[in-house]
Amino acid sequence: QVQLVESGGGLVQPGGSLRLSCAASGFSFRHYAMAWVRQAPGKGLEWVSGITNGGSSTGYADSVKGRFTISRDNAKNTLWLQMDSLKPEDTAVYYCAKYPDPVWYGRDVEQRGQGTQVTVSS
Repeated sequence: QVQLVESGGGLVQPGGSLRLSCAASGFSFRHYAMAWVRQAPGKGLEWVSGITNGGSSTGYADSVKGRFTISRDNAKNTLWLQMDSLKPEDTAVYYCAKYPDPVWYGRDVEQRGQGTQVTVSS
């Protein structure tokens, strides 16, 4: 079965950086687009970024554009999210998610992991 295991969250000061990782197993990782989504306290799920199966196309929410970078290594079945210039409003549980297709645009994610907490605070 599909397993998505996130790691790399933690407490960071405003302006700092974190790199989230997602280890994928149970499916053919290289055939599917992937995403990062997040949920802040008391709020709904927010799409953060998506990447096509081969990594050639990426997309970002306006709130993170220019600060976050999504990437993947299909040989290692791993997805990353590099987060720079973090702000308190980035505080959330971050989830790695799988799309049902090779592309992310116009699609909804179908499965996600258990999440990793990111807290941005001084």
